[in-house]
Amino acid sequence: MIDLRSDTVTKPSPAMLDAMFHAEVGDDVYKEDPTVNELERRVAELFGMDDALFFPTGSMANQAAIKMHTQPGEQLICDKYAHVYNYEGGGVSFNSGVSCKLLDGSRGMVTATQVEEAINPPDFYHSPLTTLVCLENTTNKGGGACYDWEVVKEIKAVCVKHGLGLHLDGARLWNAIVKTNQDPKEYGELFDTVSVCFSKGMGTPLGTVLAGKNPLMEKAMRVRKVLGGGMRQTGFMAAAALYALDHNMERFNDDHRKATELGLFLEGQTWVKKVEPVETNIVIFEVFDEKAVSAYCAKNDIIISNMGQGKLRLVTHLDYTDAQHEQFMEVMGKFSA
Repeated sequence: MIDLRSDTVTKPSPAMLDAMFHAEVGDDVYKEDPTVNELERRVAELFGMDDALFFPTGSMANQAAIKMHTQPGEQLICDKYAHVYNYEGGGVSFNSGVSCKLLDGSRGMVTATQVEEAINPPDFYHSPLTTLVCLENTTNKGGGACYDWEVVKEIKAVCVKHGLGLHLDGARLWNAIVKTNQDPKEYGELFDTVSVCFSKGMGTPLGTVLAGKNPLMEKAMRVRKVLGGGMRQTGFMAAAALYALDHNMERFNDDHRKATELGLFLEGQTWVKKVEPVETNIVIFEVFDEKAVSAYCAKNDIIISNMGQGKLRLVTHLDYTDAQHEQFMEVMGKFSA
């Protein structure tokens, strides 16, 4: 079985399991879990933030950040492809009572001009008060695209000018950092809050850390509790994240290389209509007959994501081996619509 649906399908390695098994733990609700405390300290330090808090999921971390930044009846700005709008169960409205103003960006990325034009006049009480901008890096529905850093700086300047918060959904931020060879502290300088996921490219069973600046982060523990996120001996999961920080960062380039090779391979196939640009570990491509391609993949024990309207998605990850890589191209090279 070759599973390229997502980088969330990975299993902990024996070494990661060993780190989890031997983790020193305590009751995290009392902030007495030393392994969780160490993970939060390291992530905060890595990004140059004041504080950090461990969450079970990326969606919960994003939802907590939005609640910390906003009040009911307000509005955030994001791209129409944003995860916080499309894939978090309507949590923006349910949890925070906030609406989203959607921008028509490019591959999930927006510009400073778009952001500034979308801000509602603060003295016009008929429209929601704009208080937050949410960016995503890399972009999920945008095919793993990375923001140009100068664009992020320009968006930050707009946020400062208009007194808006700036949150980063960094579900695949590790991919962007490795791809662009950036210092994580650059993110801490521009963003008020950043969520970073460990259950995707990092290969842990679960876990996201929300890092940010005070006084925002002083609300984080209470908001996590409101969302149902009080946890006990979470150090077993935090140990997996610490292991990933120490051992799984350097190998992201391998995922990116394989994705690039898959993109080039697909461009040469007659049954493929279009391949979107490949930057990191996500390949989105359009086919002439998605039913035929999906059936052929299923017959050959290959699992991929169907995004609808003829678009399919592949995501490379640490459990996608070199042998599977060669096998995928060999098998799919024999397909003809």
